[in-house]
Amino acid sequence: MQRFRHLDWVLILAVVPLLIFGLFTMKSLGGSDYYFWRQLEWIGVGFVVLIVATLTDWRLFKSSIVILSLYAVAVALLGGLVVLGHTTRGVQSWFYIGSAGVEPVEVAKLALMLLLAKYFSGRHVEIALARHIIVSMLYLILPLGLVFVQPDIGSAAILLFLWMCMVLFAGMNMKQIAFFGALGVCGVLVGWFLLLQPYQKARVASFLQPERDPRGSGYHAIQAMIAVGSGGVWGKGVGYGTQSRLNFLPESETDFVFAAFAEEWGLVGVTMIFISFGVIFWRIIKIALGAPENFPRLVAMGVGFLLLGHIIIHVGMNVGLLPITGIGLPFMSYGGSFLVLLMALLGILESIAIRSSIRGYEDTGSLVLSP
Repeated sequence: MQRFRHLDWVLILAVVPLLIFGLFTMKSLGGSDYYFWRQLEWIGVGFVVLIVATLTDWRLFKSSIVILSLYAVAVALLGGLVVLGHTTRGVQSWFYIGSAGVEPVEVAKLALMLLLAKYFSGRHVEIALARHIIVSMLYLILPLGLVFVQPDIGSAAILLFLWMCMVLFAGMNMKQIAFFGALGVCGVLVGWFLLLQPYQKARVASFLQPERDPRGSGYHAIQAMIAVGSGGVWGKGVGYGTQSRLNFLPESETDFVFAAFAEEWGLVGVTMIFISFGVIFWRIIKIALGAPENFPRLVAMGVGFLLLGHIIIHVGMNVGLLPITGIGLPFMSYGGSFLVLLMALLGILESIAIRSSIRGYEDTGSLVLSP
């Protein structure tokens, strides 16, 4: 129990308001409370996962066997979706076990983050060598391609964002940035003309000019912007959000939870969300700076990059700055796979924080607590 003295309680407490805000939003949607109670169950499961991950020595995740096994499982699950996956909203990205949906891409996010952290932690001095960037890209390509063909463009963007941030943090130089930037532009052009489905192109077009098809491809973006704007400073009040309660705003519990919350809580509520996320990022950076070596430092920053990618894409598409891609808001959007991943990541952060605060933590696993 002495280990829990070294828990980063501020990090855990910063997450609690976001979980509560998400539950409030689901409760206020009207009709059945299905999403509210299901999310409450997932929160309970998530805290169990958080405790288990916290008690697990972070050095276990440094093991090549563990990392490669997790990566292989993630790739196998993503490949299995092609045959056994369940299609929801045009995306074949779910396995169903009874009534519970499992999204393998969440496993892929964790596996890719750990794999990149492991690879770069031993090559931080040589990162300027192009071969290391290319090898890391090869680790990305397989899960990225399998996610893209589902086609889950939002999750593919998250994996790409994670890779880019990890490479930049590891020490990519300006020439490499320019080269891979040009390569990225070519990839976008190839994707647009050869890979994207017509409805996906329509989403991008509706993002640029949603008013051209207000009842079709531009509907979601317009309704989300209306919801955010109508909240004003103080909001309409919990349970009085007309866009979500009257079903003008689709997927209010997942893809558009930010817009549904902003309508009811206004600018004040949105400010509280960003304060909570700000505290979380502050603690992540603190844990990263206090980490004893490169691997846990890169893992901590990888967690931050994953959160940042989800926040940027989710909020951006809710306020009309990015195309609609179906990415949830961390700790607030409904979803068991996503929430369990987030709580596991918090547990890994806490494991790093605890063991960074302990002197004499030898490879044998013995603990000598600092006075």
